[in-house]
Parts: sequence; C-alpha cells; structure tokens
Amino acid sequence: MIRCLTIICALAAVGMPAAAQDQPWSFAFGAASDNRSKDVSKSDLGAYVWGEAEWGAASGLYAGPAFETIDAGGSRLELSPSAGFRTERLGFEWDANVAYKYRVDADPGYDHDAWEFTADAARAIGPVKGRVRLQHSPDGTGSTGAWTWVAARAGVTLAPKLKAQAEIGHRSQENAPDYVGWNVGVEYAVSRQASVSLTYYSTDADADLAGRQYEDALVAGIAFGF
Repeated sequence: MIRCLTIICALAAVGMPAAAQDQPWSFAFGAASDNRSKDVSKSDLGAYVWGEAEWGAASGLYAGPAFETIDAGGSRLELSPSAGFRTERLGFEWDANVAYKYRVDADPGYDHDAWEFTADAARAIGPVKGRVRLQHSPDGTGSTGAWTWVAARAGVTLAPKLKAQAEIGHRSQENAPDYVGWNVGVEYAVSRQASVSLTYYSTDADADLAGRQYEDALVAGIAFGF
C-alpha cells in the first residue's frame, strides 16, 4: 500500500474498476526525495526509486510484483509481490489485497519479512474523491510486532492537470510508537504517462524519542505509468 501515498496513488490504480483496464498488464515506476509509508520514512530521509507491474483480469482479480529502495535494518531493497480484488458496489469502489514484504540482505537477526493486508473503500462526488483505508500486519518487519493503520483521504481536481490531496491516519503498533500521521500535497500531470508531485508529511510522534524516520518532510516525486 502508499507505498509512498501521494506518488503511488497517482499511478497504482488503487480503486480502479476492472472494466476500466484496457490492457491485462500495466507498469509504473518513479522516484522521490524520500520514501514515505504511512507518513514515516523508510529510506532514512533519503531519496528512493520504485517500480511495479500489475496483471488485471476482467473479473477484478489482479496480481503483480513491486520493488522500492529503502534504508532499514541493513537492507536497501524491499520486494513486495501482491494480489487482490477490485469491484464496484453500492456506488463505492472496493479494493482488498494482500502483500508479502521481503527486505533483501537485511542484517543477521533482523526480521526481514512481513505479510500486509489492505482494504479500501472509495467514492467520488463531483470533483472530490474520498477513500477510507484499513491496513494490518500480524507481525511487521524489524522489531515492530502487529500493527494497524486506519486512514481517510480526500482529493480534489483543481484544474484539468492539477490535483490536491490530503490524508490523515492513525497507526497502533507493538514495540513501536502509536502515532497520528498526515500529509497534504499537489500533483501535476505533465503528460498522460508522467506526473510530478510535492507533498508535506508529518506525525505527532516525538522524533527525538521515536527516531529520525518520524521527522517532518517535504517530498518531491516523479512517476511514470503505461
């Protein structure tokens, strides 16, 4: 999941109805000045790159591999194959998926893998689109045990190529701080295949106690999809 929230949501087709997929395979890749997941840095406040491929069926089933560079537990690369199902019912777009996270070449003794479950419900009303997300892992990577993330997001089209978006969420987790995180940003479509974004991320966690990954950051990104 936001995987880096603002950037990936632009091209990862979250909540896209299966009927809108003209081709069985889609691809996306990009880079940003920080890798933010649930408003916390996974790259120690450093730049990163990411990419994904997705196969989708007319039934709404989809699956595919993804990667992103990180800086955690000695690992510099996280792989995350996933599979899920999308549909439209009662005026909402529903999306449920499961992903396996594997951190390559992590330090000995570091918990380098985790299962992550995500459920989304989204709806558009005029130029505004909202989404509620629930994510859970029974055992996170590193020293983090079970965690749950609940977030609400709203986006609005400001101009034909310009969108703004804001999200707020709460994460409860074992062996790590509970926190409220939020982000707000804009995205501009340079072309049908490319977009750029600028997003501000923050949490209420004390970075001096919880770690520098909880520090606020203004993140610039670029993404391509086809």
